[in-house]
Amino acid sequence: MKAIIHKEIEGLDGLHYEECDAPQVGKGKVKVRLKTAGLNRRDLAVTIRHKIEQPPLILGSDGAGLVEELGEDVTGWNIGDEVVINPGLGWKHNSDAPPQGFEILGLPDDGTFAEYIVVPEENIEKKPQHLSWEEAGVLPLAALTAYRVLFTRAKVKEGDTVLLPGIGSGVLTFALKFANAVGAKVIVTSRSEEKLETAKELGADIAIPTLSDWEEELAEEQVDVVVESIGQATFEKSLGVVKRGGTVVTFGATTEDKVEIDIRKFFYGQYNLLGSTMGSREEFQDMLAFITNHSITPEVDKMFALSDYKEAFAYIRDSKNFGKIGFTIG
Repeated sequence: MKAIIHKEIEGLDGLHYEECDAPQVGKGKVKVRLKTAGLNRRDLAVTIRHKIEQPPLILGSDGAGLVEELGEDVTGWNIGDEVVINPGLGWKHNSDAPPQGFEILGLPDDGTFAEYIVVPEENIEKKPQHLSWEEAGVLPLAALTAYRVLFTRAKVKEGDTVLLPGIGSGVLTFALKFANAVGAKVIVTSRSEEKLETAKELGADIAIPTLSDWEEELAEEQVDVVVESIGQATFEKSLGVVKRGGTVVTFGATTEDKVEIDIRKFFYGQYNLLGSTMGSREEFQDMLAFITNHSITPEVDKMFALSDYKEAFAYIRDSKNFGKIGFTIG
């Protein structure tokens, strides 16, 4: 089969599109013939985290396709079933944090940027019928992350005001749509005027430049929740606009990881700072039900052929996307 493989050289230069052996199905596992796969910023990081002394690795966490083969003891599935892949390995039930041994598909296990993949039976779910293959393939990781961030961790509800700095990523476009669906007010920021306009078209109530004075721009707003994924470049500004007693929840950092906090201002303000990452299988199933009930679809920016991997990785590296990008495979 054809696949995007990382080997021999650290970083993007270690990526190759080449022939490799198809995976073999084992007990309790399912072989899926992939039709589409989603590209995430995590895949950029994997090209650094995967070391050259380790065996070659197929990248990719997101995917959707058709059940090709069933392993021993697999029940409840049929050949040809349309499925989406839950990229979280080893996190079945809702919990405060991932259990020991939790991993994300695509490192250390081979991922979805290939014609076939084998995953545990518990890591596939029925593809929502209202989604196209492109939408289903780019959905899992970002949508699950956004769902847990908003509803499990920050407990966003109707009437809340949510700030999404740096709108444009897959997770934040889902967060925008999810928050809208429950009746929350959504404020976004971006350095791109085009992305601000697109966000307003998708339902953002207020859109301001990231480099502006947020306290001045939002002086009339009471921000209940900030979803912070930029890191050092905006963290202090986020704390400056969230209401006293409000919540900042973070799931990543596209700038520097380390931030400084005025701890006295923080505890006098009674702020809540929460971390989040991915989610359980139960949350994945709840997310699929949520998008089905609200007829939510991913914002698909662009799809690439697997052979165009260099262009695809450069596109997400340079943050050109608004929403999700991915690969068309089958």
